[in-house]
Amino acid sequence: MTAQPHSTPPSGGYGSVPPGNRPLATGGVTFAGVLLLLNGLLAIFQGISAIATDDVYAAIDDYVYAINLTGWGWILLILGVVAALTGGGILSGASWARAVGIVLASLSLLAQFLFLPYAPVWSVIAMAIDVFVIWALATSWPEAARR
Repeated sequence: MTAQPHSTPPSGGYGSVPPGNRPLATGGVTFAGVLLLLNGLLAIFQGISAIATDDVYAAIDDYVYAINLTGWGWILLILGVVAALTGGGILSGASWARAVGIVLASLSLLAQFLFLPYAPVWSVIAMAIDVFVIWALATSWPEAARR
């Protein structure tokens, strides 16, 4: 009998999986990618509605971070487009997309916090989604990226 060479199972990161067999995204990262994509699309619609007419959202008096709704619309529209593209990048397994996704979710969280007086319920929901996206992308880096 010939002894078979001992092989160790892969440790779970992309670094141990051959390039042709890498999953696009797994578990929480897939969900974070979908949430970032959808949150970006919703921010695009939120931005368009703020740009189109100023009467979609309630007028706020005496707000420290007061920017007119057209300004908020452009901020949300630009963040939404980049977030949707980054969410697609996360789902396709792009290596740059995780770090960019964390930065964009952080910027989105800040923007939604500042937009809170205009749409309080939606802003709180979007902030919770952003927190989950940051957590999911920050806690599951591939093995190759950790080195």
